[in-house]
Amino acid sequence: MSGADGLPTLRVRRLGIDTLQQAVAFIHRDSPVCRAEGLSAHTSILVSAAGCDVVATLYPVSGDFLATDEIGLSDWAWQALSLCEPAQVRVGHAPPAESLSHVRAKIFGHRLAAHACDAILSDIANGRYSNIQLSEFVTACAANPLDRNEIRNLTQSMVQVGERIRWDHEPIMDKHSVGGLAGNRTTPIVVGIVAACGLTIPKTSSRSITSPAGTADTMETLAPVDLTLAQLHKVIDRENGCVAWGGAMRLSPTDDILIRIERVLDLDGEGQMVASILSKKIAAGATHLVLDLPVGPTAKIRSVEAARRLSAALSDVAQSFGLHTRILQSDGTQPVGRGIGPALEAFDVLAVLQGNADAPPDLKERAETIAGALLELGGVAREGHGAALAAATLASGSAWAKFQRICDAQGGMRTPPVARQTRDITAPRTGVIDRIDNRRLSRLAKLAGAPEDKAAGLKILARIGEQVVEGQPLLTVHAETSGEIDYALDYARNNPDIIGISA
Repeated sequence: MSGADGLPTLRVRRLGIDTLQQAVAFIHRDSPVCRAEGLSAHTSILVSAAGCDVVATLYPVSGDFLATDEIGLSDWAWQALSLCEPAQVRVGHAPPAESLSHVRAKIFGHRLAAHACDAILSDIANGRYSNIQLSEFVTACAANPLDRNEIRNLTQSMVQVGERIRWDHEPIMDKHSVGGLAGNRTTPIVVGIVAACGLTIPKTSSRSITSPAGTADTMETLAPVDLTLAQLHKVIDRENGCVAWGGAMRLSPTDDILIRIERVLDLDGEGQMVASILSKKIAAGATHLVLDLPVGPTAKIRSVEAARRLSAALSDVAQSFGLHTRILQSDGTQPVGRGIGPALEAFDVLAVLQGNADAPPDLKERAETIAGALLELGGVAREGHGAALAAATLASGSAWAKFQRICDAQGGMRTPPVARQTRDITAPRTGVIDRIDNRRLSRLAKLAGAPEDKAAGLKILARIGEQVVEGQPLLTVHAETSGEIDYALDYARNNPDIIGISA
């Protein structure tokens, strides 16, 4: 059967396959469509339904997995087409994305004009780029670094392809940590402090892409985060603060797609990083922004010089959009807090907000520093007095009370889950801890099941500079199953220097 546009029509099934923001389609290799259209493995096909299109990578299948008049779609492709069973879709060869000519021009050293960025980002947002083509774009921008005009153009285009929140007052506060540091879950604490001091901070955050937890993953163990734009406005009207998942509101939707490719390629070009950060802040309606740049050998920013260059680019581009910024450099040599993984990080957040005696002091101090900078930037505290006001707001219980009200406004406060199994990893010898590998710690936490299992992850029991003795626990692995514990422990045995100990 064919549709009105002449494309073959197939019955569609949702296969429940999570392909992480990739549109994937499966068709029986004996399907008349495969034969008539000459479709083969890894062909890019156009799948259309009710005015929506998506470009999917095809994988032919055999046996009785699918009937010859059916097509199976991955979850992401299904959601992109807004389908409900039963349904039919039209299938054909994907037309070439015309914006690829701009990508090829960038490869050969040409600059990306505003119209070129608009075309590229529009095609990416509409699913017209395959992973290979996305990789081509990311690599072109890393190999031929973006100049300031290109970064501004890219930032503007990333904002335009998604939703944009507009507020009827100023200032609208926001914060962001560049990342690459395990733990470091300051956002819920900062939001509680800043909102308690009367400033508006509608914090939209990301879920994990390759890390053991994103801020939205951690916050989700404490309260609902999948807010619509209307719900977000209601929470802000009521409590002037929130911590919500930005993906539910389609703020700069191409950003997560590009980040996924960058992580696989291990490329993180400065220009794309700046556009990534600022596009989401601008789309969320921020007017005042504090940026935390952790610097360390296994953090995203490896050197003070790299931090200086990134700071200059962020400040310059932010200013061109009327965004007031303050940039802080912080210690990126080791995790912040004790927990790595959604629930374990949430317990750290609660300990700080509740003023517990055993709360991680480094997490408390970093949250006070960031919140203090926001209070100064927003005009609530005098220069040099913001951190003291933040500390007093925590000590008085005001931040904790405000955070509880925010959770209630978002749908009700939750108790983070606790893992079913734990296992210690101990010091192989006596000595002083002299280094901690943030990247491999994150990998270890993911092998334990984070962030999919909210309770999974790691609890850090030792810090750089501490004396340890052979057999002393250095960290505890938390997992839901013995298999995940075994995966994590096997990785730890093969990487004994994740936590370095000098004699």
